[in-house]
Amino acid sequence: MPSVAQWLERVDPGTHRRIKGLRLVTAFGIAAMLGALPDVARGLHGGASLSTVAGGFALWASVSEGQATRPRSGRDLALLCAAAVLGAGLYVALAPLLQSTARVGAELTLAIGAFLVSYLRRFGVLGAGIGSQIYIGQILAYGAGMTRADLVTIGVAGAIAAVAAIVPRMLSGPAEHPPPAPLRLVAARPGGPSPELVAGLQAAIAAVAIVLLNEVVRLSESVWAITACTYVVANSAAGTIDRVRRRIVGTVIGVPLGLACLPLAEHVPLLAWTAAAVGMVIYAMALPERYDIACGAFAFALIVTLAASGEHSAALLAARAWETLLGGALGLAAAMFIFPIRPSPAVAARAHDEA
Repeated sequence: MPSVAQWLERVDPGTHRRIKGLRLVTAFGIAAMLGALPDVARGLHGGASLSTVAGGFALWASVSEGQATRPRSGRDLALLCAAAVLGAGLYVALAPLLQSTARVGAELTLAIGAFLVSYLRRFGVLGAGIGSQIYIGQILAYGAGMTRADLVTIGVAGAIAAVAAIVPRMLSGPAEHPPPAPLRLVAARPGGPSPELVAGLQAAIAAVAIVLLNEVVRLSESVWAITACTYVVANSAAGTIDRVRRRIVGTVIGVPLGLACLPLAEHVPLLAWTAAAVGMVIYAMALPERYDIACGAFAFALIVTLAASGEHSAALLAARAWETLLGGALGLAAAMFIFPIRPSPAVAARAHDEA
């Protein structure tokens, strides 16, 4: 136990990130619970998915928020939940138009979110969070099979998520110290496109490639591959290489650990949900500096959560690993061969010094 405490203090001095981890788990739980109340979901088209969608909105809004004061945090959390509603609304509006073009045409809408995840980083932490939340809203609506008839349900999910995310942040107060904003890179070629614009195009092209591949070979869960390529693309080719390596290492470790817990999830779901919550706390602790550990913790939490929710197909759950490999490989290829980004020497040296 002393060694565990020492490791926790070394990774998370002052317990700031552990508190954030507990906050995001709490936000997810509150939103999922409110969405599952019969009086809330009654009369809503697609009300059965309200709990899952609201929980996802609240969880990832809490992950993306990075303000130091409660008023600013509350404002950003509301904006982030609204961005998730926008993303879900964008999906249900465009999916019917694209669905007529191909079997997986609706997935093409995810390329828009993949582009925004990278492009909106140019507007700082909040911009990056809004881009991520638009994409999260899209994949949650896609996973729930939502249509235009579910627009009211999406709006209700956003309102529930905002309440569920803001209340724990008001209670955590000054106990959280958000990490500093990442250094924005400048392209080496003066007058060229911004790194964020190029990174957005790289992610979108990789996402479209995965959609086309899914049309041909029918991937188990193509959205996992799209998500991997979306989040590994960084603002430089070197940064993308590092993120791909870390994401693959983390996923390859986290997925088998989650699969090992399948009997636990099937017979003692309460313990499985507890293990998933611990995994998300570790995710929050590791995310700023140890992307590999964060990816492993999230992969573990995802597998355990799916199993506890009733998905016991080992083949489908294992697809999380190899589809992450596929998405990471395509994201890396896009970063290396589609307008590779190389920062100016001065900025690169400063980034190396800060690392």
